Amino acid sequence: MKNSRTLSDKFFLIIKGLCMGAANKVPGVSGGIVAYVGGFYEEFIYSLQKVNFKAIKLLASGRFRSFYSYTNGEFLSLLILGMLVSYFSISKVLDYFLETKELFVWASFFGMILGSIYFIAKDFNHWNKKTITAGILGLLVGISISFLSPARENGNLIFIFFCGIISVSGMTLPGLSGSFILILLGNYVLLLVDSVNALYDTLSEILVGNFSFLENSKRLNTLKILAVFTAGSAVGLVTLSHFLSFVLKHYKHITTAVIIGFITGSLGVVWPWKRTLFLTSDDGNLIMDSNQNPIIKNYERYLPQLESTETWWALFFILFGIFILIGLDWYGNNREKKV
Repeated sequence: MKNSRTLSDKFFLIIKGLCMGAANKVPGVSGGIVAYVGGFYEEFIYSLQKVNFKAIKLLASGRFRSFYSYTNGEFLSLLILGMLVSYFSISKVLDYFLETKELFVWASFFGMILGSIYFIAKDFNHWNKKTITAGILGLLVGISISFLSPARENGNLIFIFFCGIISVSGMTLPGLSGSFILILLGNYVLLLVDSVNALYDTLSEILVGNFSFLENSKRLNTLKILAVFTAGSAVGLVTLSHFLSFVLKHYKHITTAVIIGFITGSLGVVWPWKRTLFLTSDDGNLIMDSNQNPIIKNYERYLPQLESTETWWALFFILFGIFILIGLDWYGNNREKKV
């Protein structure tokens, strides 16, 4: 871990947090890939591991400076700041483009994940019977998850807490999209759209001295759901980081092979050419959830039509996504040479 950071290091750490937050919001994309490709994955995992009983004791005894130092607080706080800003800014932009230019967005992410596979695999020279088996298992699990069918929305608070634990898997496990898992659990719209928008609206109202939300039972219930989801996410981050730090320490090559296989298998989730299928009644009408959002039934994937101009633009964005990762690799290598 770094003991001191320059101003530019701190700035880029916030930018990395922005990218992680945006990635976590998009179904099929993993914030963990951003951490892995950005070169701070292991520091992220080991810093989260420091949020343990010793850290709680330091905090409870009022030793805030010791707590901040012990938990690598500068790193975590800057990264989390970027994530929070992302949820209310970049993610809004992503939501807009997913509605208006969905094919091109998915094509870019597909290219970026292809690039990340290259980035992770290019220097991995530890293929043997164990790592090949691990890679194949990761590939099969990734493919299997890609074709699961989503469940119905569930507002039970115990289930919401469980969703929080599961959703942060995308931040700690490269290739596993927490947002896509929430879609499979049926709670993506509730937890990453409705709840976030409710918090945004509430904060906006408080800033202008409007506290009418206190009389809005639906808003208060959504905020309660968000609080439980956040608590579950915090618990998930800490518990998964302890497990992953152990695995990375003792089985690093096998873990890397699983990650390579898993990311490759997850390409099916972000395949650009797909249609969203919604649940309908016998008479063909859309079935809505409690918040009047259509319920996702599954995704229908299809092959691109080469005679379509839109297809060629999508292929351009796939190449664009690949070159973003190659550019990051080039930047990282040149930065190391200068240092």
